[in-house]
Amino acid sequence: MAGTRGLHKLALLAERIFDRVRPNRVVERPVLDAYRGYATPGGLVLRGRVLASLRRTTPDPGQSRWQNLREMVSLFFTNEVANVLVEAPAHGVSTRSDEEGYVMLDVPGDAAPGWQEIDLQIAGDPESRVSFRAMVPSREARFGVISDIDDTMMHTGAYSLARNLWTTFTGSLNTRKIFPDAVALMDHLSGGGRNPVYYVSSSPWNLHSFLERVFDRAGLVAGPMFLRDYGLSEDKFFTGTHGDHKGDAIDRILAANPDLPFVLVGDTGQHDASVYHAARHRHGSRIAAVILREPRPGPDTESHAKIEAMRKEGVSVFDGPDFAGAAEMLQARGIAP
Repeated sequence: MAGTRGLHKLALLAERIFDRVRPNRVVERPVLDAYRGYATPGGLVLRGRVLASLRRTTPDPGQSRWQNLREMVSLFFTNEVANVLVEAPAHGVSTRSDEEGYVMLDVPGDAAPGWQEIDLQIAGDPESRVSFRAMVPSREARFGVISDIDDTMMHTGAYSLARNLWTTFTGSLNTRKIFPDAVALMDHLSGGGRNPVYYVSSSPWNLHSFLERVFDRAGLVAGPMFLRDYGLSEDKFFTGTHGDHKGDAIDRILAANPDLPFVLVGDTGQHDASVYHAARHRHGSRIAAVILREPRPGPDTESHAKIEAMRKEGVSVFDGPDFAGAAEMLQARGIAP
């Protein structure tokens, strides 16, 4: 613990030094970067970020990996703007961006099912108005779906840090691959939009727009994303694990949907079996089923043990090198039609 506190202090010092040497330009007109929001029993949760400017990639299909690298790295050089008042004029609610520029705004009320859009703006600047979308589950939903992204929906190589970084930073919108069987599985699980789908990943929020575009291009079911903040603050250090982040996101999603059981989809490359086993212990029978892809080199001893433990506890678990047969298992268990 003492070592972690020391690293935290050193990291904060390094960040302050970087902020001092970085050109200190005045942000005359900040902009809003909208993320996909979600519904709770009390209303909508809108999420986004206040930035000096938006950064997007516009890859050419024939461009080199070096150009891909330059464009992807640029997504991480954002200039966040703290303490900016952001409001929803039509709803009379507002909030301020935190020190990393993040905004989370609760809009109370009973919204209709589907994707709802609410305009947010920086207070006093109507030209900054941006439409924020939030998903409201159907009242006919039978269950919800929470899925990992890396090596579950999209080929990444997350089981290897070097491979993960290489794929992330040298790929582009045109080259990142969504697994075809993932598209088919999520179509089946969503039931044509009846069952809500959520995505959880340790990828940083800087990649939100990029991932949206990759998903849309592949025809993957849309859903709110719960990505990760790697920023530093006085009381926060980025030592939380992939499992901590994913477990917290699962808890928030289940709390937002108190009447729904959930199917958890993941892979064995980043210990999802352990994360989902722990979620089962916290939420009991609300974890109705677990589906796990097994990327190379296959599940380790711990993953095997957690998979077998869940089965012994009565959880329907599907695991294999791909998702062939997963839908049939859910049908046989009476979980999905």
